[in-house]
Amino acid sequence: MALYLLFESASGYALFHAYGMDEIAQDTQAVRDSIVDLNRFGQVVKLTAFSPFSSTIDALNQINAISEGIMTDELRNFLELNLPKVKEGKKAKFSVGVFEPKVGSHISEVTKIPCQSNEFVLELLRGVRLHFDKFIKELKPTDLEKAQLGLAHSYSRAKVKFNVNRVDNMVIQAIFLLDTLDKDINSFSMRVREWYGYHFPELVKIVNDNYLYAKIAKFVEDKSELSETHIPALADIVGDEDKAKDIVKAAKASMGQDISPIDLINVQQFAQKVINLSEYRKKLYDYLVTKMNDIAPNLASLIGEVVGARLISHAGSLTNLAKCPASTLQILGAEKALFRALKTRGNTPKYGLIFHSSFIGRASSRNKGRMARYLANKCSIASRIDCFSETNTTVFGEKLREQVEERLDFYDKGVAPRKNLDVMKAALESVTQEDGKKKEETPAKKSKKKKTKGEADDGEVMDVDISADLGTEKKKKKKHKLEQPDEDMTEAANGGDQNGTPKKKKKKHEKDEDGDVKMGTESKKKKKKSKSDE
Repeated sequence: MALYLLFESASGYALFHAYGMDEIAQDTQAVRDSIVDLNRFGQVVKLTAFSPFSSTIDALNQINAISEGIMTDELRNFLELNLPKVKEGKKAKFSVGVFEPKVGSHISEVTKIPCQSNEFVLELLRGVRLHFDKFIKELKPTDLEKAQLGLAHSYSRAKVKFNVNRVDNMVIQAIFLLDTLDKDINSFSMRVREWYGYHFPELVKIVNDNYLYAKIAKFVEDKSELSETHIPALADIVGDEDKAKDIVKAAKASMGQDISPIDLINVQQFAQKVINLSEYRKKLYDYLVTKMNDIAPNLASLIGEVVGARLISHAGSLTNLAKCPASTLQILGAEKALFRALKTRGNTPKYGLIFHSSFIGRASSRNKGRMARYLANKCSIASRIDCFSETNTTVFGEKLREQVEERLDFYDKGVAPRKNLDVMKAALESVTQEDGKKKEETPAKKSKKKKTKGEADDGEVMDVDISADLGTEKKKKKKHKLEQPDEDMTEAANGGDQNGTPKKKKKKHEKDEDGDVKMGTESKKKKKKSKSDE
């Protein structure tokens, strides 16, 4: 049986014919040895046809189809033109070796061409890739490298740019930066407290918040210059006038040491850095909230933006999180404890990152494990809805949150929760209602075409030829109705048709007909009686 090799390069499709298959196919090692030497490999494999791509866009479309296991029309035409024709009812005396098994199965389904993808075929295709520029004399090695580089860039760019609004890489970077900022702000704030505490140690007991402490340290500077005139400004910073008076009173009776102006300048600059970092942390948190509402709105409404973002970053992406079962999602972030428990045959952890959710904290100590398992189940459902749904809505997340609240009440008070089927039905109904409202709000565009004779009563404009045909059909129907016998009238009298004929006329018609029938029967009876009397 003859063997053809289909090779998809960056510059086009190529078809090779492999000779001497029976001699070489017995041992794959012989194929590997013959691949390196072009003279030996050229005797086994020869170029049959080559079809270059018309443009870079065409090359990108072809490579996308190949990666998804789809045979394009160009590839089908290329194979049908260059492969031997198979007669109907007979088996093909050749087969096509492909690199992707999915593409081979699609080719065999559509064109009935037998395809194979085994170790022997892969080794031959590896040799074709190695010596491809030698087979095509017009193609230079630099041209092939440029085509491969450009196609690789465009292919990777197209894969990343599916939906700009739903790129979860931004959420992963934002949550990493948020966690590092929390650690840095905490350590820097402690450094500010220690540094400025040499000069004003009593301020630590009055102001507990790190951000406010840094702002006051920058405002006060030298404590000896602080007076009662600074109380309104301090009250604006602290938010409490009593605290501002306490700060002024403590500054007057402070036991701290004096500090030089150069040291004060350094403390002020460092305090300003802490203030800037704290303000940027607030902006970054707002950015994370908006991105989570765009990417995973149901997961964010169920478990919170920060915990949801941590789950996505730990899984690697929203798609990976959606693929995880609920049991895996439950212990995400507790891998060390899990493997330690499996190694020592101890108790496995009950929760990982979802422990930071408020639901786990509200549950009692004996119900924390059950609550974590139930919450992981709902998070798995929410992540799959966010990943695979096209509509951006928070209805499902809110309904799942209600279910978790009901489960907490069930554990504490014994109130029976609703079934998941009923809750999901209610969520689907609310989503359909929202879609209907959106459609009603968007006004329908009026057609600017002029009305023709064939315009329907509902306002739909038709073409002139169709309207003429409809006009002739209407005339035929009218003539047919006029030529019909009185059967239609009797049907209308027996109860009326569904076309909306008035009921009063029907009743009168019925009375008239019944009257005629009754008169006829009565006259017959009188005739019979008169005959009997005679």
